[in-house]
Amino acid sequence: MVSIDATCSLDSFRKFVILSTCNSFIPESYFEDYEVFPERETSPGLIYVEAADKVTLKKIRDMTFVNAKDVLGMIYSSKSGNTNLKWRQIRRNTGKVVGEASTNTLVNLTEAGVLTQEWVQSYLRKKAGEQPTKTSELTN
Repeated sequence: MVSIDATCSLDSFRKFVILSTCNSFIPESYFEDYEVFPERETSPGLIYVEAADKVTLKKIRDMTFVNAKDVLGMIYSSKSGNTNLKWRQIRRNTGKVVGEASTNTLVNLTEAGVLTQEWVQSYLRKKAGEQPTKTSELTN
């Protein structure tokens, strides 16, 4: 598990959620509309959008697509339960993402622009440096 504490745009976090959950079946018009967000009620796997104004559009598979304006926050948890992230608005469409993510989730976070490749590379270097390099260190 990787601790995440990063600043990103709402658009980046929305793209991350879509890449992680419904990229293969989201209608193109929904993908291109930055006010449309996926939600899921099941837990683990909860996705919730907190907004000043929210209207349900359509349910496809286990996702409900909503049109949300003035988004204040989002909650995302993976079906596996290994990733739990919250995006909270700081100012307008900029917010802070905090929580725990699996190493597999780092790929989607990077691809969506939530994390930079430099952040991930720095994390991997630190992680490699923490591991013992000698066999004797493993037994002590």
